[in-house]
Amino acid sequence: MKQPLLMDVNNTVFLRGEKLIIVDRRGLPAQINELVCADYFQVARAIEEMAVQGAGDIAITAAYGLYLAARYWEDAGNPSRSEGRDYLQAAYRRLVETRPTGHHLKTLLDKIMNGLEDEYSLSAWILSRIKQAIEIQNKRSEATGRWAEQLLADGDTILTHCFPGPALLHMLAMAEAGKKKIQVIASETRPYLQGARLTAWSVSELDIPVTLISDNMAAYCMSRAMVSKVFTAADRIAGDGTVANKVGTFQLALAAQYHGVPFYVLGYGGPDRQCQGAEDIPIEVRDPNEVLFCAGVKITGDRVKGFYPAFDLTPAHLLTAIITDRGIFPPSLMEEYWSSRP
Repeated sequence: MKQPLLMDVNNTVFLRGEKLIIVDRRGLPAQINELVCADYFQVARAIEEMAVQGAGDIAITAAYGLYLAARYWEDAGNPSRSEGRDYLQAAYRRLVETRPTGHHLKTLLDKIMNGLEDEYSLSAWILSRIKQAIEIQNKRSEATGRWAEQLLADGDTILTHCFPGPALLHMLAMAEAGKKKIQVIASETRPYLQGARLTAWSVSELDIPVTLISDNMAAYCMSRAMVSKVFTAADRIAGDGTVANKVGTFQLALAAQYHGVPFYVLGYGGPDRQCQGAEDIPIEVRDPNEVLFCAGVKITGDRVKGFYPAFDLTPAHLLTAIITDRGIFPPSLMEEYWSSRP
């Protein structure tokens, strides 16, 4: 079975010499275009402009932005570590503001900034933390997928939204290896079509049957008993089980509850320790022009306004379970993640 490109962040975000290479996800699957970032400003723009997508991969990309900042400072011949940290703080602030809803980016950058050690050069320390974070992310994705696979039954058809990340692909690959016949329905996910370009394509690379639908077809498919289970990811999970994910997740959960379809969230590393409930989760509102265009083509009149909240909030009572690298949790007991064994 072929491993999809997006199963490992090392395939799409990596160093070449002293520049960061990002495989531009906006062009996938038709084109594999490389963006070359020489400094943290370019990395921040790439994140904001959706060249890299998926909460974990965005966090790794931002960390590489910090690395480029540290390399710039060292290559300029500036010996002061205190001034170097000040420079990194400026880079940190710029990178953190790129995507405010997901907590993975800020959590990883905070760990790096808080852990700088005197015996390391700044760039060497940051690079070591990035390598460690990638290893943890890959193991976490596989573990989450392994737990999720236990929830699948032979003959299931699952519905996904946006790109739930590599845990979804691990789940499906494990189900296939276990001789479970699974089919996937992927919602296209306007306006960037991550469901079409990333999820549906990646699932097809696993040789698993996948059908693409537009975002407004999901409730109909449920009403026709075409969907056994729903699986999405989460950009942030609150302690009370509230989930922030790609806008459209909330309405899918409402439709799933109405039709009695189990709704699961691939929660990877669990909840944000600093976030108790929905009121603690900022929602990123993006450029409204992004919904007025599709594939670069204006789709409406010049006097029409757009509105684009990139995420929405799904309350815990609409969720069946949240699946993490440490096990499967009832949403109302999400905070037990921290006391569970890794």
